[in-house]
Amino acid sequence: MSAGKDQLGEIAPEFAHLNDDILFGEVWKRNDILPLKERSLLTIIALTSSGVTDSSLKFHIQSGKKNGLGLNELSEALTHVASYIGWPKAWAAFRYVKEVYCD
Repeated sequence: MSAGKDQLGEIAPEFAHLNDDILFGEVWKRNDILPLKERSLLTIIALTSSGVTDSSLKFHIQSGKKNGLGLNELSEALTHVASYIGWPKAWAAFRYVKEVYCD
């Protein structure tokens, strides 16, 4: 099983399927079109800009690190977008960046 099916399979099986098989299955596996490193960076920026600064953001920062996204690249990207998305959102993301890359 995977995260969606483990956590939501009993109450929302279709959502769990879409999460696990489509989003994290088909979409994330299209590396010939957009490499995982770039997908991770885009996802982190999208979540941060939307104000989603919970455990899902930390998960994607961890995944970004595994996918080869460097600390300097991520820090520069968040610094670049901070004025556009809101300083507090970037600050919140940097707390997870510090946990994942520095602790």
